[in-house]
Amino acid sequence: MNNGALTDDFSAEHKTVLLHEACRAVLWNESGIYVDGTFGRGGHSRRILQQLSATGRLLGFDKDPLAVKAGIELAAQDSRFSMHSGSFLGVADLGLDGEVAGILLDLGVSSPQLDTPERGFSFQHDGPLDMRMDPTSGPSAAEWLATVDETELCRVLKTYGEERFARRIAAAIVEHRRVQAITRTVQLAELIKQAHPRWEKDKHPATRSFQAIRIHLNQELDELESMLNLAERLLENKGRLVVISFHSLEDRITKRHMRGVSHTAQAPRHIPLRDSELKKPALRLLGKAIRSTGEETQSNRRARSAIMRVAERVRERAA
Repeated sequence: MNNGALTDDFSAEHKTVLLHEACRAVLWNESGIYVDGTFGRGGHSRRILQQLSATGRLLGFDKDPLAVKAGIELAAQDSRFSMHSGSFLGVADLGLDGEVAGILLDLGVSSPQLDTPERGFSFQHDGPLDMRMDPTSGPSAAEWLATVDETELCRVLKTYGEERFARRIAAAIVEHRRVQAITRTVQLAELIKQAHPRWEKDKHPATRSFQAIRIHLNQELDELESMLNLAERLLENKGRLVVISFHSLEDRITKRHMRGVSHTAQAPRHIPLRDSELKKPALRLLGKAIRSTGEETQSNRRARSAIMRVAERVRERAA
């Protein structure tokens, strides 16, 4: 019987996506300071620790209480690792400007979160409609859906889920809640399914809406944009930024940012400026985007949408 406390569901093995590729990309200095911005269950962190020297350091961040618990257990076993509860943006307060050798962001929701019905992330399992990375902070999905107005709900579904039928789905949700509160994952999924006029092949009609609500509640894209900007401040010369995305919105933001700051600013026409006066690139792209191999996607279907981008910090050396 569940007494309300959070527990992990290990009925399905948690498989870290792009484990070897991500750790190989981020780690270049065995004695450096590294940040695992999305600890999860520590797959990437444990692999990084295997390659760090005795003087290297690794900082883990996660909002999820169960992830934090797993990280604290790892910290007790390895003094090179420290676990921090909360958003990865918390690294800004640690006084590490220009000292970080690598930052790894494995975005989105983790397998344990999806596979634990009590977390309310998945329409594949019936559970309370929660969707918060940190269940102690902010409104749950059920609470938000009970009060959000139709226009704002439509905007969220369209912006964060790229849902073509956002208006129709939003109207159906608002109409339904007048009669009955929406508190369960399967309940919401069936409601969206009935309102959705055209289903994508091999995709549940509620997929985009669940994604949109989750991203909005957890401010995922806002935090990603803030972290991409923060990384430029934190990384030392040649420091690596590695981002693994699982949907087009995350990857689009990452790709646009990395490309945008990897080019020297162009001087406006008819304004004479020396090269030294132009803003220099902050990052250098390292290779092309990397996707999971066929072998990994066969054993882990969640790896199919993963895409990894890598950039290196470029800092001018002091004269």
